[in-house]
Amino acid sequence: MSYHKMLSLAPFVLKLELNPEIHMKTFKRFCKYIRLKDDPKLIEEYKKLHAKGACWPEITEGMKQVGIIDMEIYLAGTNLFMIMDTKVDFDHEKAMAQLAKLPKQAEWETLVSKYQETNHAASAGEKWRVLERIYKMDKSTKMPLRALY
Repeated sequence: MSYHKMLSLAPFVLKLELNPEIHMKTFKRFCKYIRLKDDPKLIEEYKKLHAKGACWPEITEGMKQVGIIDMEIYLAGTNLFMIMDTKVDFDHEKAMAQLAKLPKQAEWETLVSKYQETNHAASAGEKWRVLERIYKMDKSTKMPLRALY
């Protein structure tokens, strides 16, 4: 594609970038962390509990029921980092209290607590600490044309 042809497309691309409907917020995001016990064997077991298809279906369904849309957990050493996307009107405290009362949830929390640096009787809402966001990329900044190619 020629440089002039790319320039003629640039206003269209920029218009799409700035369209507020594309950037409408459709979820709320929470980032959380917790520590695992410093035992490689226990960490491997914990990873297996969270492997695809291994988490109890009641746990996943319970999360959906309280408004959690998506969740990912990442591991770095003994540190777990969770990204939790929820419905826009999600009330964290209320949802975590509701989640704790669902069938199988207390049993699951007791099971996973043997791997976590936490009180075995604590609920998920008590164990996982919500992180404070200190940076967000400014998407309103206009990019130079050369960055579009």
